[in-house]
Amino acid sequence: MSFSCSEDDGPKTGGENYVAKGEYIITATPKESEGVADYVLNVETLMEGKTTLLGNGIEQDGTYRYYITNNNKFFSLLYGQGDPGAVNNYQLESDMSLTKSPSLPSETVQTFTNVNDDVLMARVSRSSDNPSAEWYSLNTNTFTFDAEGQINTAELAPEGEQAFFTWMTQVGDKVYAPFMSMKACCNDAWGTEYPDQAWVAVYSYPSMSLEKVIEDDRTSFLGRYFNSGLEVTDNGEVYGFSSSVATLNDEFTSSKPSAITKINPSTMEFDESYFFNLEEASNGYYIASQHYASNGKFVVMMRSKEDKGAYSSGNKLAVVDVYAKSFTWITGLPNANEISSITSTNYTSEDGSTVHVGVNTESGNYVYNINIANASANRGLKVEAGNITAISKLSPVEE
Repeated sequence: MSFSCSEDDGPKTGGENYVAKGEYIITATPKESEGVADYVLNVETLMEGKTTLLGNGIEQDGTYRYYITNNNKFFSLLYGQGDPGAVNNYQLESDMSLTKSPSLPSETVQTFTNVNDDVLMARVSRSSDNPSAEWYSLNTNTFTFDAEGQINTAELAPEGEQAFFTWMTQVGDKVYAPFMSMKACCNDAWGTEYPDQAWVAVYSYPSMSLEKVIEDDRTSFLGRYFNSGLEVTDNGEVYGFSSSVATLNDEFTSSKPSAITKINPSTMEFDESYFFNLEEASNGYYIASQHYASNGKFVVMMRSKEDKGAYSSGNKLAVVDVYAKSFTWITGLPNANEISSITSTNYTSEDGSTVHVGVNTESGNYVYNINIANASANRGLKVEAGNITAISKLSPVEE
């Protein structure tokens, strides 16, 4: 099977129900090829119809790509697996064509987040000989790195271990960086002697000066490798999500449940009065990742504890209301055992009522449109010849 990167050879938009180009961004990996990068497509709707990678979209270079949208630009970050990375940005023109910037060389990074009009990125060392995290601030207006610095991660973690940031999140004018503690040595580089502890380093921005490290012993660390564990809701409240996947010698060792905690941004401390046990609410599942909708409600990607993995993605979805501490399984999705993957980069409608998630199965790859109010999903756009990896939206650039 061959693929074309030409935008001029787009799919038909007639009787075969292919949708026209539009504001929604879809990335997908070719199904019949290995070791190739995603294609970037744009479509007018996520609710129905179909699109295809065949003769359509923009082919990217490199194998692993990750995505973030800021300042009406869609950024694609190359994960170089130890080699240097790169950043591209895409913009939507008034004729609904996508334009791609020249690649901006960068380091391969493990965290990236929006801070105002910047994309803050960090490359985190896993070596006990060099316990550090290098951070870079990408200005989305100029598409240049405006600032960079280094963080000593051994100074954040308990003695004898070092911090590995799971993600970073803007909270007001600060950056909160949850981290796991790891030995980074001794044939058990990801293991920790502290499986029942959560930490968050708080930094001022843009200097990235450390203000404090806050901790909590009611859960294991927040987030997971390459997965955000901290979210800010509409009212400015901050919630932490723990999967409870800490290990020692490749065995899960945390005695704490997968749960949600809360941080008070005014005091920069965990709220001891708030605790939401997700394992209990879900009858034996743990959270793998989450996506914010609105009004304290999240779509959470869950997985059975019997099928726990430190890097496994969720295959059963629910709506969680962190304000009300309610948990509702989502109906209308394929069975968990039929799902091969679910997108980690998803899109919430402007009114917060619908979350659009890519669900890949052997029988087909579709965008599922999740109604947050009644926790139900409807199958929408079909993506042919590729596994969906991200969903976003851009507005056309004004001429």
